[in-house]
Amino acid sequence: IDYTGTEPSSPCNKCLNVSWDSTPPCTCTINFTLEHSFESNVFMYYGLSNFYQNHRRYVKSRDDSQLNGDNSSLLNPSKECEPYRTNEDKPIAPCGAIANSMFNDTLKLYRIDNDTRIPITLIKKGIAWWTDKNVKFRNPTGDGNNLTALFQGTTKPVNWPKPVYMLDSEPDNNGFINEDFIVWMRTAALPTFRKLYRLIERKNNLQPTLQAGKYSLDIAYNYPVHSFDGRKRMILSTISWMGGKNPFLGIAYITVGSICFFLGVVLLIIHHKYGNRNTSADIPN
Repeated sequence: IDYTGTEPSSPCNKCLNVSWDSTPPCTCTINFTLEHSFESNVFMYYGLSNFYQNHRRYVKSRDDSQLNGDNSSLLNPSKECEPYRTNEDKPIAPCGAIANSMFNDTLKLYRIDNDTRIPITLIKKGIAWWTDKNVKFRNPTGDGNNLTALFQGTTKPVNWPKPVYMLDSEPDNNGFINEDFIVWMRTAALPTFRKLYRLIERKNNLQPTLQAGKYSLDIAYNYPVHSFDGRKRMILSTISWMGGKNPFLGIAYITVGSICFFLGVVLLIIHHKYGNRNTSADIPN
């Protein structure tokens, strides 16, 4: 579901030129229909296009020691984070361009049954890699578990509406270990990508996870993409025993295989045409 809003008829067109700090956020609703039921667990992604997370300076613009909870790096971030290292003479936590550009749209899904909107439960935990959640990202340490006190002396990234210790109300999903933040910090290799946003778990074996029918998507539109001709979309996907669908690998294999086959034919023709020449240096009688 593309909800960028570039088309005048789109419900999100009114939000196209939104800014990072719009208060209150612009909201819009998109209705859609699922033609087929989703039987197993469903994965909800957000997708971005024309966003180059693979730019060299962008990829380097982070401080892994700070993200791992090192107290000295918290107050003295790496110079790699420039120009998002400090703001108003305070160190930024988390610093760097990757964190500063974190995706912050809010998506809510509803099923429409007889004109009644039934909210779909979206699970926000379990979306990040285990090694990222438990090894690479940690909150600062100190007396007590009060994140407000632990992050004292730092300031939020320039484009964030609130500091890192207010990303979530649950202590095990707040600060540097917030899973939405962790997912965003794992940069994508291509300019068109998607990142896991929420999980929809199957409740029982008698009913599909998402029934075929009408649905609506409520969007708190905070993330501006129009300035760089980007696109935003919401993706619903499921997996089978073979895993998820990844058309990129299939296309890549077919392309490389076709090139190899073509080169093999060309080399075979060259071999038959020129390979039988007499290469002996002896002068015939």
